[in-house]
Amino acid sequence: MLRKESYDVTTADSAVQARQMLESGESFDLIVSDVSMPGMSGLDLLREIRRIASDTAVVIMTAYGTKQTAIEALNEGASYYVEKPFDLDEMKVVIGKTLKQRQLFTENQGLREQNRDLRKELHGNFEGLIGRSAKMKSIFEMIERVAGTNSTIMVSGESGTGKELIARAVHYNSDRRERPFVSINCGALPDELLESELFGHMKGSFTGATDHKKGLFEVATGGTIFLDEIGETSTAMQIKLLRVLQERRIRRVGGTEEIGVDVRVITATNQDLEQMVQDKEFREDLFYRINVIAIRMPALREKREDIRALAEHFLDKYRERVGKSISRGFSQAALECLEQYRWPGNVRQLENVVERAVALETDEQIRLESLPAEAREKSGDNVNDPIPMPDTGLDLEQHLEDRRKRYMQEALERTGSVQTHAAELLGMTFRSFRYFAKKYGLTGRDESPGDRESPDVPATLAGQGTDV
Repeated sequence: MLRKESYDVTTADSAVQARQMLESGESFDLIVSDVSMPGMSGLDLLREIRRIASDTAVVIMTAYGTKQTAIEALNEGASYYVEKPFDLDEMKVVIGKTLKQRQLFTENQGLREQNRDLRKELHGNFEGLIGRSAKMKSIFEMIERVAGTNSTIMVSGESGTGKELIARAVHYNSDRRERPFVSINCGALPDELLESELFGHMKGSFTGATDHKKGLFEVATGGTIFLDEIGETSTAMQIKLLRVLQERRIRRVGGTEEIGVDVRVITATNQDLEQMVQDKEFREDLFYRINVIAIRMPALREKREDIRALAEHFLDKYRERVGKSISRGFSQAALECLEQYRWPGNVRQLENVVERAVALETDEQIRLESLPAEAREKSGDNVNDPIPMPDTGLDLEQHLEDRRKRYMQEALERTGSVQTHAAELLGMTFRSFRYFAKKYGLTGRDESPGDRESPDVPATLAGQGTDV
């Protein structure tokens, strides 16, 4: 039947012979295999196909009443299964669909290769990371050294420094680059929703669970999962994450089946996890699991030599998006102002300032007047201004703690003691603000009347195939 349909067909008398053909270098677009065979079963052959020729499509034939075997075959990577006895027209349709899907996958792979080559030509291998400073060069070297490993990585640094860009750079420089990269902000979701997003759920496991759903660990299989703000997770969730890292297996909410996952885990935090471990706010065993390789992202004020390159990058990005030429770039006064400002919001704030300037500018050059007032300030908060230090020296850590406490007190006063608003004013997550408020003995309300929040799903979850 297949030859009459103009397919080039090769047959094998057993699964062992089929494996030998593959190992000898023969290439096939599709393999159609029975399940029950002597010597080597169809499922064992399927696993060998995935090992030897992972891009080969497989259709499994199974006897009526063995659906569990068929489901297992699909979990192992088969494209379709057909029950025997089958209709020839049905088999024609299945094979046609499978080969069409494989063709689309191959074409898609080619486009991804072209896009990756173009990214390398335009931006290098570091997925939007820009920097010429010694600190950034050191980070680039670290990424190149660790990308080829499967070790867990923890990226630390202040909010807005580009921690997710580090994770993406590691992923796209690794052997996992063709598999998914998925990210989630652990501090943005309550435990129940976070568990469902990470591990998936079974139909009927809770109100609103109308169907089975894969979690992000399953979606990311073969690729990388990025757990942002891991310091915001509860103790209960930390225990579950520790189990995944130790056993590389998950269990969906409401399910009993253990599902193996092969993922590279990268975490990020803007908190001092070591201090949180000492304060019993974060599990020590999980900390050592995620801190195998540590990468610290410097604040923008620590690498001022990168500000000009970053500003010009954002200028190119937004003048094209807005449709303005601004052919003369930044004025010297504007550049000097950008280089002198303290940037408490780091690279994210710089990008917002440049986007605003492009939107407001009417000239062919970004002028000083187009920058926001806070960026034009020449206050004592400028890190280039000399800071007097006592002749006897000081306890720097305690000094910084005192500064943080004073800023938090002022933020609470400005916001009527509403902690959520005070946290926003300082660019902190609510959980982080609450942690330090408890530590410093500061008082305040979680929210203002009528300001109760619902746990919205963050934008980072959109379009990531969580319903696959």
